[in-house]
Amino acid sequence: MKGNLIWKLLRQHVSIPQLAGFFLANLVGMTIILLGCQFYHDISPIFMAEDGLLKSDFVVVSKKVGAMPSLNSRSLQFSQDEIDELKSQGFIDGVGQFTTAEFKVDASMSIGGQRAFSTELALESVPDEFIDVAKDNWTFSEADAVVPIILPRSYLAMYNFGFARSRALPQLSEGVVSTISIDLLLHGGGRQMQYKGRVIGFSGRLNAILVPQRFMEMANSHFAPDAQPSPTRLLVKTGDLAADNITQFIEDHGYEVENDRLEAEKTAFFLRLLVGIVVLVGIVISLLSFYILMLSVYLLVQKNADKLQTLLLIGHKPSQVALPYQLLTVGLNVTVLLIALAVVWIFRARYMQIVETLFPLGTATTMLPAVLIGLLLLLLTTLVNAWVIRKKIFFLYFS
Repeated sequence: MKGNLIWKLLRQHVSIPQLAGFFLANLVGMTIILLGCQFYHDISPIFMAEDGLLKSDFVVVSKKVGAMPSLNSRSLQFSQDEIDELKSQGFIDGVGQFTTAEFKVDASMSIGGQRAFSTELALESVPDEFIDVAKDNWTFSEADAVVPIILPRSYLAMYNFGFARSRALPQLSEGVVSTISIDLLLHGGGRQMQYKGRVIGFSGRLNAILVPQRFMEMANSHFAPDAQPSPTRLLVKTGDLAADNITQFIEDHGYEVENDRLEAEKTAFFLRLLVGIVVLVGIVISLLSFYILMLSVYLLVQKNADKLQTLLLIGHKPSQVALPYQLLTVGLNVTVLLIALAVVWIFRARYMQIVETLFPLGTATTMLPAVLIGLLLLLLTTLVNAWVIRKKIFFLYFS
């Protein structure tokens, strides 16, 4: 009965235009904040996601190819003196060498009984300490008939969007490829041997088909025992990939970073900056809408001040008098959050179609960031609104 009386007083002076202004402004602000945070969560893996296969604190360094083509590949090889110079730099924690296959490898893969492709592969290996997978998956002994392989993620994209379409073959996901066995024929020095290849993962950072170092050493000694080539690419481990000293060293020696890790970090920085600006705009709009709501509530309370004081004098508790106003703000905030999440879901479904087509991410993202941030903002605004309204009612009670 008491609650109905207070609700009747509240409805008499409710300003629909003021509440509508708060609702629309808060909806715009909340949507901008949630969409900005969700977009960053969905897009950032393109630039900064770790493969889960490779250590994160390294770059691939090679020598620049000159403007004039040369048949002498030695100009692109690193000498032992150059490798030692890299290792001696205080800002470099370690240097690893790419080992290339000095023998020929023919690979074929069949899908549904139909040969999907047959090609010659250029296998490479890197020291095991640069690989970040379970040792049970990345191991090889001479008695094994299966060779674990890490493929570049770009190879799968080229197959799906180029080769598969032109040959009317099915498009493959990373999970499907990992279950397909690849036939490998190794030959060189008048010898040949067959193995099965098993893809254990995809890398977005190395443009190389990787096999275990143990397998590469065994195969090179078996099929090309006299070959002793120098590496043309190095893995350089450093704590700060964007530090000026390593950048200056690479430029001074005419080297280049192949996997564009430095550029990716710069791009990610500008992405964070852009998202930060967008979220800041959303916060400003939300604060303005919060001010509109507080102004509307203050006007409601002020218009009903005499009647509310009478209710307090005849025995109503301040919490009972404040409750309808608090429920009004909670209802508006919850409605805003639900609509904002729906808008974010619609926009996200559209841009994720484009993102997944251009940049296969490998791992699916969810709307959990937007939901959690929305709930946090809802809790924060609800507590602040409840405190402000309660403070205003207590002011009337003691005045």
